[in-house]
Amino acid sequence: MRAADTLRWDAQRLAAWSEPLLASVEAALSRWVGVDAPVLLGDAMRYAVLDGGKRLRPLLVFAASESARGQAEATLRAACAAELIHAYSLVHDDLPCMDNDVLRRGKPTVHVKFGEADALLAGDALQALAFELLTPEHEGIAPEVQARLCRLLARAAGSQGMAGGQAIDLASVGLALDEAQLREMHRLKTGALLQGSVEMGAACGTLDAEALDALRAYGAAIGLAFQVVDDILDVTADSETLGKTAGKDAASDKPTYVSLLGLEGARAQARELLAQALQALDRSGLADTGALRALAYMVVDRDR
Repeated sequence: MRAADTLRWDAQRLAAWSEPLLASVEAALSRWVGVDAPVLLGDAMRYAVLDGGKRLRPLLVFAASESARGQAEATLRAACAAELIHAYSLVHDDLPCMDNDVLRRGKPTVHVKFGEADALLAGDALQALAFELLTPEHEGIAPEVQARLCRLLARAAGSQGMAGGQAIDLASVGLALDEAQLREMHRLKTGALLQGSVEMGAACGTLDAEALDALRAYGAAIGLAFQVVDDILDVTADSETLGKTAGKDAASDKPTYVSLLGLEGARAQARELLAQALQALDRSGLADTGALRALAYMVVDRDR
């Protein structure tokens, strides 16, 4: 057994840590999402966000903030903002002009339920709300922290993050990408927001340069690992288990880690990325990394 494995939390400990945090996120999202919007828009926003998803990005924010001794209100708002950006991206990705999917989180996609125009507007409104949450007037969050969180989230969501990765993905249908090209696409499309969530959590506290660099490396590794596992599950799990349409990548002729490396090669890649993430935590010098370690294992060992 590797030394890092001896520090691994069991499922009960991970649940004991995560469940109250997830409850706080759900309660905050329920308070904040769509409540002042015109009724149909508000309904679409809430449908897109509430009662679904793994909430991995908020958990990464909390775990990194815990390691950095972050401020509680800033952490909660950063966690919710990361989830709102993720939710908006899913709403837009599912549209007919993008991936044209009809199933998300085990229920009809937002455009199927509310129509394309309201889905588009709901995504726009969720993105705007994310930045509004990061800039409260009276919550005791220092202006420099607010600015840093906004910058990290904007970078993760924009042309150097999700939007850029989605553009590469759409342009790559039917093409044979090499591993470097595939890695760059997934680093942007999926990995950037996961890494950004870690960095946002760290920004809620104070870390030295060495620890911050290590957390960035951790975030980059699990961000890519998440997509590798997604590629694996697309060919090994069914739609009911995934909560979205299985086999969509192959049917759309999209390049994936499975199409490039084969199933066993993709699995080996995911384990190597897990090892890189754990090694980054080892060199961070941080004493409190149990939650970050547990989430890294969760990313690679998940079945949905």
